[in-house]
Amino acid sequence: MIAPTLWIPAAGYTLEPNALRAATALDRNALVVAGPGAGKTEMLAQRADFLLRTNTCPYPRRILAISFKTDAAMNLRSRVAERCGPELAARLDSYTFHAFAKRIIDQFRVVLTGTDALDAGYEIGNQRIARRQITFDDMVPLATEILDASRVAANAVRNTYSHVFLDEFQDCTNTQYKFVRTAFGSTSAVLTAVGDIKQRIMGWAGALDGVFELFATDSQADVLHLYQNFRSAPRVRRVHNAIVKVMDPPAAVPDDELIGDDGEVEVARYATCREEAIAVAERIDAWITEDGLPPSEIAVLVRQQAHLFAAPLISELGARGIACRNEQHLQDDLAEPLGQLILDFLAVTIHDRQPNAYRRLVEILAPGLDDDESDQQNAARWRHHLQQARIRIRDAGSTGGDLLSVVEGFLAAVGRDRLVALSPTYATGARLDQLLGSILERIGELAAGIGGALDGFTQVTDDGSVKVLTIHKAKGLEFHTVIVLGVEAQTFWSEDEDANRAEYFVAVSRAKQRLLLTVTDEREKPLGGGRWDHARSPHIEFLAYANP
Repeated sequence: MIAPTLWIPAAGYTLEPNALRAATALDRNALVVAGPGAGKTEMLAQRADFLLRTNTCPYPRRILAISFKTDAAMNLRSRVAERCGPELAARLDSYTFHAFAKRIIDQFRVVLTGTDALDAGYEIGNQRIARRQITFDDMVPLATEILDASRVAANAVRNTYSHVFLDEFQDCTNTQYKFVRTAFGSTSAVLTAVGDIKQRIMGWAGALDGVFELFATDSQADVLHLYQNFRSAPRVRRVHNAIVKVMDPPAAVPDDELIGDDGEVEVARYATCREEAIAVAERIDAWITEDGLPPSEIAVLVRQQAHLFAAPLISELGARGIACRNEQHLQDDLAEPLGQLILDFLAVTIHDRQPNAYRRLVEILAPGLDDDESDQQNAARWRHHLQQARIRIRDAGSTGGDLLSVVEGFLAAVGRDRLVALSPTYATGARLDQLLGSILERIGELAAGIGGALDGFTQVTDDGSVKVLTIHKAKGLEFHTVIVLGVEAQTFWSEDEDANRAEYFVAVSRAKQRLLLTVTDEREKPLGGGRWDHARSPHIEFLAYANP
């Protein structure tokens, strides 16, 4: 064991300042918010190493880590073993919410009485059967009921764990949050919640919402923000860090930690938006045809009204036969969990080689707690369903009605209970039905308007297109190449300089390898545009970050 003051990150890792504060916190709850690639899982692994190697989590107490996905729980478990060795890592229990809830039910099943009573050997299935079977969605509420009803059960959990990690916390539902509060809310356990800022344009602007705000308030947690995207090249990260030095100076990384020439950052200035469109379209064409960059790894970001602001570029891309997906039209609905589920279903049934979409479907439809026979049978049933849907779609041709019929059949097979469980907002009111109607209507309109093979449905389901979207819609996403159109004073015109800067940071931090910032001297007002300045001038501060 070593003293906490002598601990350094394991395996040669360097943590950014706020990650180091979170990893080494002694008795303070913490909420860590960050974007993709910021090293959230690594921070938790390093925190486990700190707690175990310094005996801050004293033997025989243990660390509990709760994730939302089985692979995330396994990933954290393996990382901790690599950082501090298998002997110390054995004191980390890494579960999904449902796996941890099942563990409590299995240990204290006798606490459940009345209609919730369960026999030994109970099963998990698609419907509730008195005493013999519960559903996947019953597990967390029943575990909460046990902790509420039994002091013995509650104390057993609380005396076991001195520290609790809550990973992917942005996805925490009200039911799951109540479970956590019931288990540890009034105890001495130190909680560390880690979440993705994709739910907001900028969590560190001071306005947390939803479960983040609830946790920060209830737990009196220190709110720490991770800014660095470790998947970005050094040149791109230096741009990010230059902005952080202004937004949140204590969180900035020392310059000597960001050395290296990998990556590209460029400012391109044009006389008109027409010249800009031609030049940028030519670059995109070359990146795709000459460099072999997948179109889906290219994003064009604008501050607002993507279909208007980027209209000249969209036209130029179309003239070159480059698929261009305007996220603005469908993304409000399709970015919802229900919309993502439908899009993933369409992707794996209409198109070949959609591993990411298939993985996301499996995580929802056949998550499984163990590799037992019932889990395998459920997975096999869904594989058969998807294969039959693929055959039906390809045999049906290109009519929108046939496509919608297959989608509706899929949703019926999923079941309303599982659809409601996708988001807390679907449980009350008519939100689920309204959203479902809107999504099906939009997909039907697109399908009916194609008039050709279903391959034309790429605009909705395929990843083979350049993305054009607003900065707001880009939160939580990342791309190999990001083009920020119009880094001009007239574009970022809000009087709130902090909000402007935070929004710009979101834009540039979406880039992993290449960042192109454009400026024009003149920008035509698009048809349907509102407030507009024809003459344009560079945003001096924002462009200066490109050469830190």
